Amino acid sequence: MELSYTMALTEKSDVYSFGVLALEVLKGSHPGELVSTLNSVAEVELMRLNDVLDTRLSPPTCQKLQDQLGSIAKLVLSCLHVDPKSRPTMQAAAQVLEIKPYADH
Repeated sequence: MELSYTMALTEKSDVYSFGVLALEVLKGSHPGELVSTLNSVAEVELMRLNDVLDTRLSPPTCQKLQDQLGSIAKLVLSCLHVDPKSRPTMQAAAQVLEIKPYADH
């Protein structure tokens, strides 16, 4: 989608594409309208975790899982930042997504 606006491919274009794909996985459906409404940092900061999760699933009740999903959602939304220079690198995104042991205690 971004390519159609900028007509240039960069690493940050890949980050944007990753963000769209990851948001689709979180939402369980194509995020079309949601992506197009993320025009400002203020709009992103006002989003709640439930705004980006699949509504067909029960929200997580474990605080640790909520925190992890919150971190992932924040990463995904930062990948969709309007200004490509403000997006993380794929290396930084991979570090956030690094698998960490999960214990349900």
